[in-house]
Amino acid sequence: MSYFGRSRSTPTDEQRTLTKVATKETESGATTGYEAELWAMADTLRGSMDAAEYKHVVLGLVFLKYISDAFEERREAVLAEWGEEAAEDRDEYIAENIFWVPPEARWARLKAEARQPTVGQTVDRAMAAIERDNPALKEVLPKDYARPALDKQRLGQLIDMVGNIRVGDAEARSKDVLGRVYEYFLSQFASAEGKRGGEFYTPRCVVQLLVEMIEPYRGRVYDPCCGSSGMFVQSVEFIRAHANGGKARGDISIYGQESNYTTWRLAKMNLAIRGIGGQIAHGDSFHNDRHPDLKADFILANPPFNVSDWGGERLAEDKRWRYGVPPKGNANFAWVQHMVHHLAPRGIAGFVLANGSMSSSQSGEGEIRKNMIEAELVDCMVALPGQLFYSTQIPACLWFLARGRRRRGEILFIDARKLGRMVDRTHRELTGEEIARIADTYHAWRTHQDGYADVSGFCKSAALGEVRKHGHILTPGRYVGVEPQEDDGEPFEEKMKRLVAELNEQQAEGERLDTAIKENLRALGFSVTPSASAPDKP
Repeated sequence: MSYFGRSRSTPTDEQRTLTKVATKETESGATTGYEAELWAMADTLRGSMDAAEYKHVVLGLVFLKYISDAFEERREAVLAEWGEEAAEDRDEYIAENIFWVPPEARWARLKAEARQPTVGQTVDRAMAAIERDNPALKEVLPKDYARPALDKQRLGQLIDMVGNIRVGDAEARSKDVLGRVYEYFLSQFASAEGKRGGEFYTPRCVVQLLVEMIEPYRGRVYDPCCGSSGMFVQSVEFIRAHANGGKARGDISIYGQESNYTTWRLAKMNLAIRGIGGQIAHGDSFHNDRHPDLKADFILANPPFNVSDWGGERLAEDKRWRYGVPPKGNANFAWVQHMVHHLAPRGIAGFVLANGSMSSSQSGEGEIRKNMIEAELVDCMVALPGQLFYSTQIPACLWFLARGRRRRGEILFIDARKLGRMVDRTHRELTGEEIARIADTYHAWRTHQDGYADVSGFCKSAALGEVRKHGHILTPGRYVGVEPQEDDGEPFEEKMKRLVAELNEQQAEGERLDTAIKENLRALGFSVTPSASAPDKP
């Protein structure tokens, strides 16, 4: 089934490619691969523009196309049933949770002016009009398409390309076409931007693992550094995936905060395209906590690693530092204690941190970690494989903290460093089966199910006394042991004889090659002494 609308009577090469990509199907009928093709086409239109700027150009247009598709589908239905006057009644759309798109912002207007030199102004006016008529989008949409640095010919080509994607009608919404395109583009921009991109993008497999482990079915979900809202999207998807008929059986309220203004806008758009409501605030969670009284049932986060300029010197007496004042030169344990402060009496938190947080003893970090362990807050530690993140090669781990723990006096350690598969030359991802294995292990352990058992090299339930013996270091590799080697069935003595014979053969072959090389060198006029490491010319 094609996801694309009507093209011109004489389609362009771009449109032919888009249609071909959009109808690419697997044997099961699922559409695959078009995200990468769309990215490749969009990226060719970037020119010399920096990825950080281009991100908002592309995603803003994709968002506008989404709300336009949903609007036009609803408009056709109202027009057919009630006529022209009703079709221009804003309430007919708001009542169905569809954004109202005023006439000057409709996609047909943009498409008609895509090749005009004033197209940038047209897009800016469209974005401003949508914000004006939809308060939920106030100050969210990008409105700088008219700037001189943005090539208007390329902008027109981009509008044509996006215009051929059906992303907002009922069929596309049911398949989450826009969500998939949007998420794929976010990941590609994160890769292109490097560290800056990684500030707001957490790989989907890591988010999925966090969500599958803490299972946020019902209650308040909080992310103090929410980036583009990936944690919230996955939380809602989790509920829908585990509900009958695909309808959420849970009832969650979303609270988030993001300090970067442009990333905060991405977060708002990311939730809006999926119809997810939430209280997403802009500001610094340390110095301007916008949810000061929140006690969350679930906390999911990927704080920026090892931030040194977080302003800790101004917060030395803060009430959040219950387990010790975090060092001024590293915000890791400031984030941890901020999350603990916002955790409900029976709440659970899962978050990403750099591996150093599990063992560092510098500047009081070891004491903070010890105090949290002794307070029975640490529930589970997961060591992740490398190369999961776009922004950093720093090894990472997952912390799981819980108040009112079901399994006191023990901590579960999971070593997942050997898991994952390479998706390209530099990036790895966890498979669905691996995510399920880790999550199932945690749930079986937490609930004392018979299915849990320590597995050498993978998981270990360690008593608090054992953790004390290791100096309150939480590195899973210290506890899980070594993965047992497979028994190939060959008796030890026979294996040793075989290996020694192979070694003797290799040494004999080496000596034969050395002799042949020396003879060849002598034939060329070089003298070779028995003790020489290299031939000398006479």
